[in-house]
Amino acid sequence: MIPTINNKVYGDLLAQYQPKIITTEEENERALAVVESLTHKNNLTPEEDQLLELLVTLIEKFEIEHYPLNNLSTPLSRLTFLMEENNLRFSDVVEIFGSKGIASEVLKGKRQISKSHALKLGEFFNLNPALFLI
Repeated sequence: MIPTINNKVYGDLLAQYQPKIITTEEENERALAVVESLTHKNNLTPEEDQLLELLVTLIEKFEIEHYPLNNLSTPLSRLTFLMEENNLRFSDVVEIFGSKGIASEVLKGKRQISKSHALKLGEFFNLNPALFLI
């Protein structure tokens, strides 16, 4: 069931935060602060959830354009970085890959991250799945 958005409440949130295309570091930092406050809040309203999704999309667009990771890292290095930052272990990501064998091969660099795994990783980390592809 898709939650219904109250247009008045959502409009008030939009008026309060005034999200727009992010073009500067300052704007990006402000958007990140709002995202952080929303992600630490329990039980987001449908309107807050919609605002969060909008801000994450705007932040991703800015960061992909201004910090192209593809030249500096690999999908595996991004995954291992995210695992370290989130204190995740091998056992925490096995389900994403479907088996211990596949997860082990990916994490040892013996196997590429597949498109379906990238989608699952994107969902798991709440990031653009393209970060996990070459």
